Amino acid sequence: MSGGEVAGILVAVFWAILVSFLAVVLVRLAQVLKATTKLVADVTDQAVPLLADASTTVRSARTQLDRVDAIASDVQEVTSNASALSSTVASTFGGPLVKVAAFGYGVRKALGKADEAPAKTTRRSVIVGRTVPAARRRKQKG
Repeated sequence: MSGGEVAGILVAVFWAILVSFLAVVLVRLAQVLKATTKLVADVTDQAVPLLADASTTVRSARTQLDRVDAIASDVQEVTSNASALSSTVASTFGGPLVKVAAFGYGVRKALGKADEAPAKTTRRSVIVGRTVPAARRRKQKG
């Protein structure tokens, strides 16, 4: 065999190995593409019902939010009515009730002073140039 024939055989072997390697890569790539296609089909089959359920849930939530909004506006109206009623009651009865209470207090004080005996004149005790308060004097006596 000559050098050219050996070189030709080496090139042929190299090309055979390269083609075999590329064939293996293409077979594996085909398997990956099949698996990917199957996965996408499964996801699509599962996603469509999920999206329909999500759409139904969103519609239901929107309906509930509309109801809650109506309830909140009714509660706000009731609150404003209660506030108005409370201020009306306070202004209607508040002034006269305060006056009646003050009058009752004045009458009690007046009747209480009439029942009391005349107050004794208090004596102050002097200790080394200071005046002792009345509460302290009672303590010292008792």
